Amino acid sequence: MTKIPSDLRYTKEHEWARLENGTVRVGITDFAQEQLHEIVMVELPSVDTKVKADEKFGTVDSVKATSDLFAPITGEIVAANEALEEAPELVNNDPYGEGWMIVIKPEDPKALESLLTPKDYEKIAKE
Repeated sequence: MTKIPSDLRYTKEHEWARLENGTVRVGITDFAQEQLHEIVMVELPSVDTKVKADEKFGTVDSVKATSDLFAPITGEIVAANEALEEAPELVNNDPYGEGWMIVIKPEDPKALESLLTPKDYEKIAKE
């Protein structure tokens, strides 16, 4: 059973976003990591990179495929999860915790409200 935490917002591309003290932590959903199977590499941008909502910010390589990662909101990256360089399997083991990918300082803090609610995302994950 796919986990869809109720305290997050989601994108149609299967990223999650969590507001934390004015910044937004981003990763891929449990559903996405299940579809990818064993993740072998994660490519993330460096800190200070500007990202735009719905634009590519990195990639995830699995034994099955390479998938692009898309920014849920516009802003500047203030942290990237360097642990994923050595241990990309963290995304499989703990997609909403240790497997986070980037933290964005949003241009517009209200942008998060335009993302999918857990109920809306659940519908997409079931399709």
